[in-house]
Amino acid sequence: MGLNPLEHKGIPVEDQVRSWSDLNPQPYDKHAVDPYTRTRVILMNGIEVESILFSHQFARHTDDVDLKQKLALSRRIEAQQQKVVNGLNPGDQTPLETTIGYEQVAVDLTAWLARHEPNPYLHQALDFALLEDFDHLYRYANLYELLDGGNATELTEHLTEITPGRPTIVEHRHPSDDVRGHFETHTVDPLSRLHVMTIVAAEQQTMNFYMNHGTDWIEPIARGLYAEIALIEEQHVTHYESLLDPLDSWMKMLVFHELDEIYLYWSMLQQEQDSRIRSIWEEHLDMEIGQLHVACDLLRRYEGVEPEEIVPAELPDTPVTFEPNKDYVRSVLAEQIQLQADGLEFVPVDDLPKSHRYFAYQAKVNAGGAPSEQVIDANRDKSGREFRDETEGEHPVVDLRDPVSARR
Repeated sequence: MGLNPLEHKGIPVEDQVRSWSDLNPQPYDKHAVDPYTRTRVILMNGIEVESILFSHQFARHTDDVDLKQKLALSRRIEAQQQKVVNGLNPGDQTPLETTIGYEQVAVDLTAWLARHEPNPYLHQALDFALLEDFDHLYRYANLYELLDGGNATELTEHLTEITPGRPTIVEHRHPSDDVRGHFETHTVDPLSRLHVMTIVAAEQQTMNFYMNHGTDWIEPIARGLYAEIALIEEQHVTHYESLLDPLDSWMKMLVFHELDEIYLYWSMLQQEQDSRIRSIWEEHLDMEIGQLHVACDLLRRYEGVEPEEIVPAELPDTPVTFEPNKDYVRSVLAEQIQLQADGLEFVPVDDLPKSHRYFAYQAKVNAGGAPSEQVIDANRDKSGREFRDETEGEHPVVDLRDPVSARR
């Protein structure tokens, strides 16, 4: 049976304020941490950031002082939760190592969501962006070896393959072709809503991280790569956020945000092996349930809607799980590598007319070359080969097989 959060009291919001010492947890050991504990920390940090940003936007769209105060209290608690989750990242974990963690999140989270997504169009949207994030992991792994002599598999532990996806250079599209059709709020499967909200938050956090850390390097090739991929992440946020039905009210969206956080903390709790971090997921789950009750009271008070009208009787009983998705990613690579976007649809790039805006946009942004290609060339020149971790055999797409390996 899935969790019914309305049947649980959780921790009352007024009892959730914590001291400074509570907000400064002991970080995990980057040399010993399970890669999927790292990804869970990254995901839940992004989920908390999304909740905070949403609440701020909500507050800017109402002049009701009491409502603003209720939002401010819950938002302050969310901000404290975010400090706890983000504080689990150790100070000796470099921004590039964190970046590789972000891309492992993107690959294995997106693949898992796609595998469990019941709506065909949403499934396709997840598959489409999956191949692009998969390629980003490969580009950053090569940058890591090029600049730091680092081996990305020490971070991923071979749980996620590192090899080309849809090449980043061809991912740059005219903004009009990153807008998607949205689900219908009254008929959408509750699981689909949670999937979309989760991936929006995750991609937004990745976009924000790259926007703010792209200038941490002196080397122009690193700064260029972060700038290029940061813009793809902005495309992905546009891609995913447009799947949400804009007809939902601010109040209903507040309830849905709390539901998503509950579902995800419950999910993280099911698989976390680190007992100390597991206790954080458990405490935050109880806190989110308390925050949900506040949001439901506001929904009832301001819109006259009973929460049972929009909250499912139980949340999905299958937790969002970080696990290897190698076979799935390879199948999508083999079948969909040639897809591009044309308005709201996905079509083979060869079916686009030469006059399509995609080609004009490509010509502008890639004039003079792309950092995502330059970093591979530079690492190949330095190391004599690309950095790859193809644990399941040669690349499923012939044109993307390592030319150096092929000559051996």
